[in-house]
Amino acid sequence: MLLTLTTTHRPATDLGYLLHKNPTRCQSFSLSFGSAHVFYPETAEDRCTAALLLDVDPVAMVRGRSGLTQTVLAQYVNDRPYVASSFMSVAIAQVLGPALDGRSKERPELAKTPIPLVANIEVLPCRGGEDFLHEVFTPLGYEIEAVRYPLDETFPDWGPSPYYSVTLSKTTTLGELLTHLYVLIPVFDNFKHYYVGQEELNKLLKQGEGWLASHPKREVIVRRYLKHRPSLARQAIERLVEQDDQPLEDFLAEPRSEGREESLEKPMSLNDQRLDTVAAALKASGAKRVLDLGCGEGRLLRELLKDKQFEEIVGMDVSIRSLEIATARLRMDDLPPRQRERIRLLHGSLMYRDKRLSGFDAAAVVEVVEHLDPPRLAAFERVLFEFARPTMIVLTTPNREYNVTWPNLAAGAFRHEDHRFEWTREEYQNWATGVAERFGYTVEFRPVGPENAEFGPPTQMAVFNLGQHDNK
Repeated sequence: MLLTLTTTHRPATDLGYLLHKNPTRCQSFSLSFGSAHVFYPETAEDRCTAALLLDVDPVAMVRGRSGLTQTVLAQYVNDRPYVASSFMSVAIAQVLGPALDGRSKERPELAKTPIPLVANIEVLPCRGGEDFLHEVFTPLGYEIEAVRYPLDETFPDWGPSPYYSVTLSKTTTLGELLTHLYVLIPVFDNFKHYYVGQEELNKLLKQGEGWLASHPKREVIVRRYLKHRPSLARQAIERLVEQDDQPLEDFLAEPRSEGREESLEKPMSLNDQRLDTVAAALKASGAKRVLDLGCGEGRLLRELLKDKQFEEIVGMDVSIRSLEIATARLRMDDLPPRQRERIRLLHGSLMYRDKRLSGFDAAAVVEVVEHLDPPRLAAFERVLFEFARPTMIVLTTPNREYNVTWPNLAAGAFRHEDHRFEWTREEYQNWATGVAERFGYTVEFRPVGPENAEFGPPTQMAVFNLGQHDNK
């Protein structure tokens, strides 16, 4: 992962004094997860660039038990050595510490003087898309250029990845720029490789002094920086509110998602209607052992846990981050023993056969399928309908036709930046009917949310049931 810092301040080579690194030589530093190298690709009176290059050792990460994942394979096969993350923040603090603190022994006045600076980050994972980049950096006065990479250049149908090359420009002090990068790089990644406790809260308040309290995305930044630890986030917000008069009510409510889809659906409480409808369908089936596949942050799991009919509840998601949020949302560590025995969270993918999913009465797949790349639908179908094969399946997805009723949604745009497709009613019914026929299920379709006479409901739901002859 690479971070470059460029200035056109004259003499531009004063950047070396600000960074406490000599422009005439390359310097290397050992870190717990690999090594960092500082060098200067260009040094001239009118333009100087410094580069911070991290060489992350995947084996060292595993030895250090960085908490990246809960699966052995994913400890070695992941994006951590290649993208800007909390590893970069650690390197900024350890390698560029005096510059981060705004100190320069040789040029103390320059350290406090705004100068033209350009930061380039290769490559930044942004969970939330380019809109989120602008929502975070624009209020801080930065000009932003972002180039998004495809998920796989050889398979364009898979769509875009969450990875960007990001260039930030602003006339500011080097200390302020590094402070923003130190805090916000892991916020965009939405993960940290190390334990987050009270010390991290204190770091956030220190580095956020003077800008975080009034930032419009304050709550999101706090939650993500503190790894979605509710008690720490609450403390941080309470202390920030002391610096700003904005009320706490919105933050102290249940954690919420930050995407376009949420803002579109919130006025009609569509998510609540969707969860209520799915939970009612599961209850009506008489199911006792249920799966929530793609459980996300655990909203449906929380509803199911309230009903004693469901004796075994299992949530599975491919995102470790979402499972951590679900654990906190459900207060898993505080549940009474009998309640705790009823629920489990699994890390897994709907692309691969998983014996842990077999033998259940019912499964819910709520607003998940549209996040899958179309070429992978066949694998998903086999995993769910052939191998897991629950007696009953409830599957919801957006109705694309309904999108025209939202004036704030651009024509042809999807409701969420991570959606790979959105189906019309006819497309969804054709797909679901074909799946049912291939795997021995019957299927019926139900609307979710207020129906439009022309465009139908905002959410479409299919309920699959195994035929009596094939009820395994």
